[in-house]
Amino acid sequence: MIYVTKSYLPDLDEYTAYLKGIWERVHLTNDGPLLRQLEDQMKEFLGVRHLKYCSNGTVVLQMALKALDITKEVITTPFSYVATTNALLWEGCTPIFADIRPDDFCIDPDAIEPLITENTQAIMATHVYGNACRIEQIQAIADKYGLKVIYDAAHTFGASYNGQSILSYGDLSTCSFHATKVFHTVEGGCIVTDNDEMAEKLHFYRSFGHRNDDYRSVGINAKNSELHAAMGLCVLPKVPELIASRKEVFGYYDSRLDFSKITRPTLTPGVDYNYAYYPIVFDTEETLLRVMDALQAQDVLPRRYFYPSLNTLPFVKTHQPCPISENVSLRVLCLPMYPGLSEVDADRIASVVNEAVALVNID
Repeated sequence: MIYVTKSYLPDLDEYTAYLKGIWERVHLTNDGPLLRQLEDQMKEFLGVRHLKYCSNGTVVLQMALKALDITKEVITTPFSYVATTNALLWEGCTPIFADIRPDDFCIDPDAIEPLITENTQAIMATHVYGNACRIEQIQAIADKYGLKVIYDAAHTFGASYNGQSILSYGDLSTCSFHATKVFHTVEGGCIVTDNDEMAEKLHFYRSFGHRNDDYRSVGINAKNSELHAAMGLCVLPKVPELIASRKEVFGYYDSRLDFSKITRPTLTPGVDYNYAYYPIVFDTEETLLRVMDALQAQDVLPRRYFYPSLNTLPFVKTHQPCPISENVSLRVLCLPMYPGLSEVDADRIASVVNEAVALVNID
């Protein structure tokens, strides 16, 4: 069975060596030495000033909203994983959906400004598939109207824009380290800022609002454990190698798929990509479903990523039509993409896709 992704696991002896240290110290969580070591190494790897390692990629979105005092309307993307919208709703904010660009599927800056009202406080955008949004345009709009910018950068670890980590942009930027990501710690996430005062606030938010007996603010339990940090310390040095392997798989698909019948999103100029996903777009949902059936018959499980368009979720009370997102979400499919996927398997997957698409066109 070939799944849409496969988690990278480091050498077991390397991981066990970290576990032995944990057993010796009996320090399992609460800002332990491995967590601090991982934070320092990630900051160096990414070239960012402050990074708080947390329990997952959703709680850091919630922390970002709380830290910036966002309680009203937030203009956001309908084309993302549901966590982006859920974080807004969970924190009592009102998501206002701006449609996406038809070429890269990131939020369209031209669709943002008409949605701004006196209740708008922030823009929360997703760097879709690890590809950067139109950062300068979004920031210009935010500056014009006094809005905060939060980036859901869950897919971007190891990717850069104009020579800087994509995580370095916005008032706050968040990332996910779920087991399926380019860099993972089994479960985990981070929040990034270049502001010293904000970093201190986030530290307290992560740990119930206190350090020892010094209580400063409201807080939640967003800490992560030494066992998760140990996994991160094993995986982090391998990230360049993992991205190179993903790039190789990306090239296999590029050379074998018939792009007269399908398309894929374009990269934003200035992006050095991390090859997090391989999305392809069909002409109709019917074609997508036929391709999915053909792949599943060969024990290949792709994923409709992202589907549905978030502005159509049944529990979202506000509704803004987003015709591009609604249309694309019906037609986009992510093919298996992970280090070590063989050229033979990539060729087989591409052949199944090409044949299924050709049969639909014949019908």
